[in-house]
Amino acid sequence: MTDQPGLTRRLSLTMATACGLIAANLYYAQPLIGLIAQSLGISIAHAGLIVTMCQAGYGLGLLFLVPLADLTENRRLILGVLGVGIASSVGVALAQTPGIFLFFCLLLGLGSVSVQMLVPLTAHLASDETRGREVGKVMSGLLLGIMLARPASSLITELAGWRTVFVLSAVAMTAMGVALWRRLPVHRPRPGPGYLGLMRSMAGLVAEHPLLRQRALGQALMFASFSVFWTTTPLLLAGPDYGLSQAGIALFAFAGVAGAVAAPLAGGWADRGHGRRGALVAMTLGVASWGLSHVGAPGTALGLGLLALAGIVLDFGVQANLVVSQREIFGLAPHARGRLNGLFMATFFIGGALGSAAGAFVFSHYGWGPTSVLGLAGPAVALLLRLRARDTEPASAPG
Repeated sequence: MTDQPGLTRRLSLTMATACGLIAANLYYAQPLIGLIAQSLGISIAHAGLIVTMCQAGYGLGLLFLVPLADLTENRRLILGVLGVGIASSVGVALAQTPGIFLFFCLLLGLGSVSVQMLVPLTAHLASDETRGREVGKVMSGLLLGIMLARPASSLITELAGWRTVFVLSAVAMTAMGVALWRRLPVHRPRPGPGYLGLMRSMAGLVAEHPLLRQRALGQALMFASFSVFWTTTPLLLAGPDYGLSQAGIALFAFAGVAGAVAAPLAGGWADRGHGRRGALVAMTLGVASWGLSHVGAPGTALGLGLLALAGIVLDFGVQANLVVSQREIFGLAPHARGRLNGLFMATFFIGGALGSAAGAFVFSHYGWGPTSVLGLAGPAVALLLRLRARDTEPASAPG
C-alpha cells in the first residue's frame, strides 16, 4: 500500500538523482585502482579486488537486503540502508591499511543497494502503460551516475587526492538522504511471510521463472565484459602505450556517459513489445565494441579514439540489455518485485565482480590482447544463449 499513489515528475527526478549518486559509489575507485593500490601497498595483480569487494558487498546486499522491500515499509528501509553507505564511504576515506580499506569497500557496496529498492518502488508507483519508460528514466539517472563517477573521481583525485572523492560522496549522499526523507511516499508491501520465509521463497522464484534465470545470466555476462573493460582501460591508458595522467583518464571516461541514453530508449522498446529485438541488438553491440578497440594501433590518436568509441558502444549495449531485462522480470510476479530484482541484480553483480578480478589479473600477467578476448567472451556467449533460448521463452515475454 502506498500513501501517495502515482509517480510525479518531481519524484521521478528525485529518485533518478538519488540512484545516480548512490550507484556512483561502486565506480569511483575503478579508474583509481593503480593509485589506491600504490598508496595502500596492494599489488597490481590484486588491485582488481578494490572494485571486486564493492561489487561483492553489493551482491550480498541484493540477496539479503533488497528482498526486505517485499516485507518492510520501503521509505524507512531505503533511508536506513543509505545510512550504512554514508558511514562506509567515510570509512573508506579514512582507511590506512589494505584490510580495513577492503572491509569498508565491502560495506560500501552493501550500503549502496538502496538503489535497487528505489527501482522496484518506481515500478510500483508507475502505471502498467508507462512502467518501462519510468523505470528507464530512473535507470538513466543511475547509469549517468555510474558513467560520471569515473571521470569525476579522476578529476577530484588530480586536484585533491583519492580520499577526498569518498568524503565528498558521503556529503552528497547525506544531502540526498534528506531529499528522499522529504519526498518519498510511504509504501507498505502487502502482508507476507517473515524474513526466513522470504528467503526460502527466493529459491522458489528461481525455479518457477526460467525467464528470470535466462535474463540474469545474460546480464551477468554483459556486465562481466563491462567490468573487464573499465577496470583494465585505466591501467592501459596510464601505461607506456598512452602515458595518460589522471586528468587524461578522466576525459577518456567521459566517453561512457553517452551510454546512459540507452536506458529510456530501451524502456520504450520494451513497452512496445520489442524487448527481444532490443536485447539482441544490445548484445551484438557488446561484441562489436571489443572489435573496435583493436582497429587502431596502441599508442596512436586513432587507437585512443576508437578505444573511447568502444567504451561508448559497450556501455550502450550493457545498459540497454539491463533495462529490457528488468522490464521483463518486473512483469513476472508484481507482488515479489523486490525479490525478483534482488535475484536478478545479485547475479548481474556477481558477473561484474568476477570480471573486475579476472580482468586485472589477466591484464597484469598477459597484457591487453588476452584481456580483450576475455571481455569479448561475455557478450558473445550472452548472444548465443539468447538466440538459443528463443523457443523456450514464455509467450508472454515481450519482444
